[in-house]
Amino acid sequence: MKQIVRRSLLAGAAGLALLAAGLPAAHAQSAGKVLLRISTPAVPDDWHAKMWTVFKESLDKSAPGEFDVQINLNATLFKQGTEPAAMARGNLELSSISAFDIAKLVPEFSVFTAGYIIRDPAHQQKVFNGPIGEELFKSVVDKMEVRPLSTIYLGTRQVNLREARNVRTPADLKGVKLRMPGSKEWLFLGEALGATPTPLAFGEVYLGLKTGTVDGQDNPLPTVRAAKFYEVTKQLVLTNHLVDGIFIAVSNKAWNAMTPAQRTKVTSAANAAAQYNNDNRIKEEAQIVDFFKKEGLQVTTPDLDAFRKAVQAAYQNSEYAKVWPKGLVDRINNTR
Repeated sequence: MKQIVRRSLLAGAAGLALLAAGLPAAHAQSAGKVLLRISTPAVPDDWHAKMWTVFKESLDKSAPGEFDVQINLNATLFKQGTEPAAMARGNLELSSISAFDIAKLVPEFSVFTAGYIIRDPAHQQKVFNGPIGEELFKSVVDKMEVRPLSTIYLGTRQVNLREARNVRTPADLKGVKLRMPGSKEWLFLGEALGATPTPLAFGEVYLGLKTGTVDGQDNPLPTVRAAKFYEVTKQLVLTNHLVDGIFIAVSNKAWNAMTPAQRTKVTSAANAAAQYNNDNRIKEEAQIVDFFKKEGLQVTTPDLDAFRKAVQAAYQNSEYAKVWPKGLVDRINNTR
């Protein structure tokens, strides 16, 4: 018994010593392992929450006993949007960050917050896995102290209306109060689509659609189903106006502390996680339209070329385009 107590006291003292040195308690429990804390706002049932388990399992397989991967869902470790700063400070090793997060410090990245820049999930991967992604990610590493490792497909945003109407071009959305997230970037996108953008918190959208506070909303179709917006709307207009994505990123501090072999394994795990998410999300989107039709929603496809030209023209003539490198939009459009 004395030996057990002595061992416990020694272990506790070791843990306190680590804490005194500024290391987290979790580090005390995983001495010798590389600590990788993950913070995400994703809920457990979402693919971009489940992908982190794939990340962990991939590392456990390729580097058994080498990493201590700690997954924190539901924004329980850091609030959504605060992860990049936490990684830059060295308080967090891994997270998924959005183009909107990046554009705050890397203005040229705002091109990816614009409508009709990325055509589809395949185009998204080709752009970010090619020379364009390599160039822009270098700026992210330099300016944000984080390193993007892989690109995650979040879904393609569509317009969802409480009353059906004939929508062929942006002009047909004139006067439609379209709920958008509250930032100026999102509101500009709503205006470029031809609608009257109306900021409203996500948690208020269902009631807003039900009462007519807003005439419509935009989101990827899995979100429309999860939030049950189909109960208070009558039409889906497949505008495909924003192919949404996030990026698995690691802090520079954690990355620089790894050996070359460890970096390779972490990158491979990030790619495996991305592939898992992307495959499952694309499969879900392909099947989900039938669900909405069975629920009685009218599903229509407008003149996508007319929408694309109008929205891209709106951006090219805006303040946003002034910070985009010359020729970047053409290079993205020409990526096949």
